Amino acid sequence: MLELHPFLMGIVLLIFFFLIYQLNDRLYKPLLRFMDDRDQTIARDLEAAKNLSSGSEELLTQAQAKLESARSEAARIRQAAIEAVKAENETALTAKQQSLEEEYRRFTERLSEERKNLRSAVLSQLPLIKESLKAKFSQI
Repeated sequence: MLELHPFLMGIVLLIFFFLIYQLNDRLYKPLLRFMDDRDQTIARDLEAAKNLSSGSEELLTQAQAKLESARSEAARIRQAAIEAVKAENETALTAKQQSLEEEYRRFTERLSEERKNLRSAVLSQLPLIKESLKAKFSQI
């Protein structure tokens, strides 16, 4: 039937332990070292990413503060420009109103003068008009 050979079993056992030692030395240790190095690299990268994200949050906060400052400065500049334009328009409007008032005053003076001239012309022509009216009435 089945025979057991202790010598062969010992040799197989020695070969088995030798192969385990060789596999451990050449395969498992480098593989475990590589896995440990990879875990350490991942941990360093995660820490660096956390540092970068906190740095980026700080930069984002600074950028938002600068943006808000720029917006308020732009609003101030825009308001100053609006005020300047309003003042300029007010000055131009006042000047135009004064110009129109002066033109109106000259127009009324000229109209008054023409009225006086017309009245004096009509009064000077009044005797002739009376004579022509009398002549017309006498013809009727």
